[in-house]
Amino acid sequence: MPESRESFVSFGEQGAQLTYGSYLRLPQLLDAQHLESDPPAHDELLFITIHQVYELWFKQLLHEVEAARDAMAVGPAGGRLWWAQHLLARVHVIERLLVSQVDVLETMTPQDFLEFRQRLAPASGFQSVQFRELEFLSGAQDPAYVERFRGLTADERTRLERRLSEPTLWDAFLGVLRGHGLAAGIEEEVADSVRTAARDRSAYPEVWALAEALLQHDELAAAWRARHVVMVERMIGAKSGTGGSSGASYLRSRVPLQYYPLLWELRSTL
Repeated sequence: MPESRESFVSFGEQGAQLTYGSYLRLPQLLDAQHLESDPPAHDELLFITIHQVYELWFKQLLHEVEAARDAMAVGPAGGRLWWAQHLLARVHVIERLLVSQVDVLETMTPQDFLEFRQRLAPASGFQSVQFRELEFLSGAQDPAYVERFRGLTADERTRLERRLSEPTLWDAFLGVLRGHGLAAGIEEEVADSVRTAARDRSAYPEVWALAEALLQHDELAAAWRARHVVMVERMIGAKSGTGGSSGASYLRSRVPLQYYPLLWELRSTL
């Protein structure tokens, strides 16, 4: 028998090849904030940092939502519904953080923003591909966005088209209903099935828990949109967006968006 070899990790800095900075790629990360204003506007660094952090959290949310969807897939083992619930709980915590992060941005006054705002055009938050991926994956799939936004790179277009063609969180939830012997065909069947789970939670605890987790995800996404539009109105009033949109009025039109209207309507019939 060949001699077995064991690998040991030695904690501490003696002979270490991996450092905190190299693991996190800090030189590249901290060199990613380049101001466009000249002379440099003090608050532009805050503006860039906030939005880069948003994109990092969007990346994490996509990672968690995709994994939660896949965990709900009902296979021979009946899916990993406990894991889906765990991941969606994490999604909720991150989304609350995204809402509260607007407070930091609001420490910038409208006058401070105007020092560099004109340098941003035609860049706009409307162009956040990851945010749109998250909406598509959650269930609010809008193919018109891909055609409407002309500034997409080939890679971004491919990513969005893939999200439009793959199952959503809602599709996965319908699979959970079927896996529990509940009908999930036409909308009325789905409504009856979720109502059944709501009225007999002891028989369908996982179904109801996931329905509530999806509704919480929907509510927090709406809270972020509402908080965002108020912040924009405070900063620029009725001015047009840097990307050419109508600004706050466009954002306000997105506030009523619901990922899962059926779950909201259910409240009226319980």
